[in-house]
Amino acid sequence: MYRTKMGNVAVEGIARAVLNSGYSCSLLYRDHLFLPTPAFFSYQSQAELNRMGTNSLTPVLILDGGLGTSLEDKYGVKFDETTPLWSSHLLVDNPETLRACQRDFGNVPVDILLTATYQVSVEAFARTKTPDHPQGFSRYEILPFLDLAVSIAEEVKAPKARVALSLGPYGACMVPSQEYSGKYDAEHSSMDQLLAWHYDRLQLFDQIDHLGPRISYIAFETVPRLDEIKAIRKLFARAPSDVSSILNGDIAFWISCVFPGESYTLPDGSVVDQVVDALLNRDYSDIIPWGIGINCTKVTKLPGLVEAFGAAVSKMASAGRLETRPSLVLYPDGTNGEVYDTTTKTWHAPVNLQTPTSPWERQLADVVALARNQHCWRSVVVGGCCKATHDDISKLRATIHDDDAHN
Repeated sequence: MYRTKMGNVAVEGIARAVLNSGYSCSLLYRDHLFLPTPAFFSYQSQAELNRMGTNSLTPVLILDGGLGTSLEDKYGVKFDETTPLWSSHLLVDNPETLRACQRDFGNVPVDILLTATYQVSVEAFARTKTPDHPQGFSRYEILPFLDLAVSIAEEVKAPKARVALSLGPYGACMVPSQEYSGKYDAEHSSMDQLLAWHYDRLQLFDQIDHLGPRISYIAFETVPRLDEIKAIRKLFARAPSDVSSILNGDIAFWISCVFPGESYTLPDGSVVDQVVDALLNRDYSDIIPWGIGINCTKVTKLPGLVEAFGAAVSKMASAGRLETRPSLVLYPDGTNGEVYDTTTKTWHAPVNLQTPTSPWERQLADVVALARNQHCWRSVVVGGCCKATHDDISKLRATIHDDDAHN
């Protein structure tokens, strides 16, 4: 038996429901064998998940890559202090180029395509000046651009792929951005303040017509602080009369964190055990994330981080503190060790940078294999962040496919 919001149904009904779902990603591309839906992953029982805990039965979903850096590197788009919305700025002044860039990823094809909304906020739109809006955009003028972002993702994705609403942390909307440092201003330095900010931003998206059926996931990305993780969790704990329709638990969501520098901690110093507890502890909300993970981090750090994430999840499960297993979401930077300067908005190689012995897609595919062998994830979502091109994602997909063909 597995549990849904409609009650219990027989296991025999799982296959029928799944096969009727039309979902694109299989148990690693075996498209006609098993087509899992987010709802299926969300409500499996612990016993079923234990029975399914083998490498060959761990689904892999392919995510897209670095949108902003792809716009820069392939399409010649320039971002600076006049474009505080970064890739979302193209919703305002060049949607055709944005559409072309996102179509590159849709054509891979990827299973999940993120919207161009990572740095959307009331503040960022207010700082965006155009000839038609020399004083910036008011919150009441933002809605058409948000709707356009979702529409473009819907248009360019593969037919059975899904759309994820991309939402960056508060630090991504600061000038200069602070998602790598987590050093927020005094007005956004507590959990309650961050909760209010995230809730206010989600209210913008809640005004989009029929948003719920148009997106399959909400992606809270590059979160650098423990209090911000808890604030995002508490978004889903608000009273029903005070909850956005996209926060009622019907849309799967993930929270991914950033681990910059050489340490294996968040920028605020939180260790992985603390991070996983904040991500999954029911004290913050009874609605548990569909996925947890890591993004905007060096691929070379992923093996150690994934080991630590898996150990923390297994520890919670063994203690009876975890009813269902989360998915693991991994989208590291697509660099060879270069780091990003948030002030100059440029990438540069550190002194004594060593050239990797394996290409990026091989390194990441090995991490996927590691995660699948941990037997504690309901699925693995994998793609790329900054500097990961559509060619990189295509190679990643092919590499994982080839690995499975030989196993």
